[in-house]
Amino acid sequence: MKKLLAVMLLLALVGFAAAQAPAPPAQKQIIDAAEYNAYISATKATDPNAKASMLESFLVTYPNSVVKEDATELLLTTYRQLGNAAKMLEVGQKLLQINPNNLTALAYVSYLQHVGADAPQKLVEAGQLAQKGLQVLETAPKPEGMTDDLWAKQKDTFRGIFDMSAGHAALQTKDYPTAQKYLKDAAVANPQDLQTVYLLALAYLEQPKPWPAEGLFWIARASAIATAQAQAQISTYGKRKYTIYHGGDDGWDKLVADAANQLTVPEGFNVTPAESPADQAHKMLKEKSPDQMGFAEWQFILQNGSPEDVASVWTAAKARPVQAEALVISATPGVLMLAGTADDIDSKTADIELTMSKPLLAARAQKLVGTTITFKGTPTEYTSDTKANPPVFMMKLNDGALIGKSAEEEKPVKPSPAHHPPHH
Repeated sequence: MKKLLAVMLLLALVGFAAAQAPAPPAQKQIIDAAEYNAYISATKATDPNAKASMLESFLVTYPNSVVKEDATELLLTTYRQLGNAAKMLEVGQKLLQINPNNLTALAYVSYLQHVGADAPQKLVEAGQLAQKGLQVLETAPKPEGMTDDLWAKQKDTFRGIFDMSAGHAALQTKDYPTAQKYLKDAAVANPQDLQTVYLLALAYLEQPKPWPAEGLFWIARASAIATAQAQAQISTYGKRKYTIYHGGDDGWDKLVADAANQLTVPEGFNVTPAESPADQAHKMLKEKSPDQMGFAEWQFILQNGSPEDVASVWTAAKARPVQAEALVISATPGVLMLAGTADDIDSKTADIELTMSKPLLAARAQKLVGTTITFKGTPTEYTSDTKANPPVFMMKLNDGALIGKSAEEEKPVKPSPAHHPPHH
């Protein structure tokens, strides 16, 4: 997720109107003629590189100028024109020191905190700046000389950036309802922005199940508007989530095609959910008897089945020796903690506690960690909590033993006979 978000971040904040600063307003009148001429020359420069250089020089030469804030804000928007994110962040932070309520600085800095290796830590600060920006925006006066129409558009742009930053920060802390609120507002305001739409989809689909179908619309839309560089990864993620929700990938391609032409969730939108876990568990028992099932199937039914189906599986499983493969998560001579299902193997989470009938050598036990073994054991009890996040399952087996190749100990190297010097 983090890598993909980095790909989608834009150096320029599309839609921002670059601030124009011709002559200083009357209440900020510059008395010194040289200072006035330097400021006017910088503001009228047409080449962005020259303008940035002249503004930097002006701020160094006149650090206490009455137009210090105006010049710094113009420097910030000039670096936006140049696509220089590092300088934008640097100047934006300086502008916040001059005026902590400067809307342009709040928007630029909150957005740019998403960039770089330390972005996860900076997201907290980005969220705080965004929240402040939304508060300031409520009472901010219209800049002198700006039309009502342009000011309304400028405020919409600011609000969209603040909503996106606040939503992304909430997503980082797994505050999914808050993330959904802000990111949905941002996506409605700017439905063509891939990063915002993708983050909104994550805010729905990364929360604990059950997911609302709305999240599938937004990930389909993200896939539809994605750049070539990001499309494959987004589509793979979205299709996988859709398949889990729906029970198959039929209809996914049509959803993506439809979402390309829909700026927000259409009225009455729905995706038919797959059978409930309990129904799936019951269907599994109709197709296969418990003694023919593997550990993953047992676990699914014991976690999700009706009381009758759970009893049927556990009656068949307990006190009956079983043989299986699993990944060793941790080990002591007497107990191996194993992951026996694909999901638990991927997350390196133990779901089997195997008590050995004969303790292993300590070195041997440690050597098994991280390897896949074949073992046998007798189930004695299990615990399950499907309401935990993530769900918790553990089955305990006694009389454990390694079998097959897993049981083969490395043969000790036979020491070479000692050689004594010849006697003379």
